Amino acid sequence: MEQRVTPATGLSGSQSVDRALSLLSLVSYFGDEGGALSEIVTESRLNKPTVRRLLLALIRSGLLEQDALTRRYYLGQEAYVLGTLATRRYGLLQISRDSLSFLSEKTQDTSFLSIQRDHHAVCLHREEGTYPIRTHALQAGYRHPLGVGAGSLAILAAMEDDEIDVILAANEAELLADYPNLAPPQIRDDIAVARASGFSLNPGRILANSWGIGLAIRYPNGRPAGALSIAAIDSRMQPARQVELAALMRAEVKKIEARLAHLQPHAHAKRTKTR
Repeated sequence: MEQRVTPATGLSGSQSVDRALSLLSLVSYFGDEGGALSEIVTESRLNKPTVRRLLLALIRSGLLEQDALTRRYYLGQEAYVLGTLATRRYGLLQISRDSLSFLSEKTQDTSFLSIQRDHHAVCLHREEGTYPIRTHALQAGYRHPLGVGAGSLAILAAMEDDEIDVILAANEAELLADYPNLAPPQIRDDIAVARASGFSLNPGRILANSWGIGLAIRYPNGRPAGALSIAAIDSRMQPARQVELAALMRAEVKKIEARLAHLQPHAHAKRTKTR
């Protein structure tokens, strides 16, 4: 986990707000397991009294909750309310559910929706397929550096080259430490292949028998909103089936993008930069 809260001295009111919101974001990365105070202190690099004070403020606001038994911290009810209110404008998961269900039913494989969060991709939803042999490389809430996994790679490949440079530089240490098969040069090669073929491919670079294929979902202005992906065992990801799966996903991506255009009617300005 690389979410950090920048230490500072002589905090102003706005700096305290920044720290509190950063802690809120950090707690969300722990997902259903919640975050212990010691973990939050370590990840934030703030001292324990400061973290405790800010966490208590977030609890009073309803944005966080603390389990009475485990003492772990979770997103609170007010965070859910705010997320629900934002759904009308940013409801990518809601408008993608039908497509995810269709893809998993049609292919019998597991489909996913991922979004960008800072320099990482987060899996928002996993739709199980019915094929008896499944891959469990990605679960809802899992977070990977951009470029790791098919959906994550699809998002990165849809960005401008200068953005890619910044992201890969920021993630380089984590990639080298945790993903030895996905050093930045390899991800750059995978981006080139994805752009040429029209879909991203993870040929077992994380788990040897777990393959994935992904397509980016774009806002009306061309920016990546997220990605659909499908994962399966290697024997179900031969070249001919890759093309078949990409065609199915491409049709669903078009449906989702049309709904996004309706949700965000003012986001129509096209990018002027070209790759």
